[in-house]
Amino acid sequence: MNPLVDILMYFRIVADGVLLFHLGFILFAIFGGALAAWRRWMPDVHLPAAARAVFVELTGRICPLTDLEDHLRIRAGQSGYTGGFVEHYLIEVIYPSGLTREVQFILAAVVVGINVAIYAWIALRRAAQC
Repeated sequence: MNPLVDILMYFRIVADGVLLFHLGFILFAIFGGALAAWRRWMPDVHLPAAARAVFVELTGRICPLTDLEDHLRIRAGQSGYTGGFVEHYLIEVIYPSGLTREVQFILAAVVVGINVAIYAWIALRRAAQC
């Protein structure tokens, strides 16, 4: 096989791995609080991840995982994309008109709201056990 093809395929596979990790991170930021019902140390891992996700949405910054994936795709000979992960893969499905600052604020509020509800449920559950 051609060594150049092997290298390009390697970068594509790594970029796909970053994409899957990124999706996992987003899901963890949104719903990871539920894992705190299972393990008491989980908030130590989840709350910084959720805070980072909210920070990215509120400030309009691009997640470093998006930059890494884009870089790897370009190295693989594919075209990269501009904007963020959500904009590229999800927003066009959910919000066809594109990502606006207002939508980013809503997404941040959804992350906060879901996690406040999850942690409140866990606190009530633990209080009832005492």
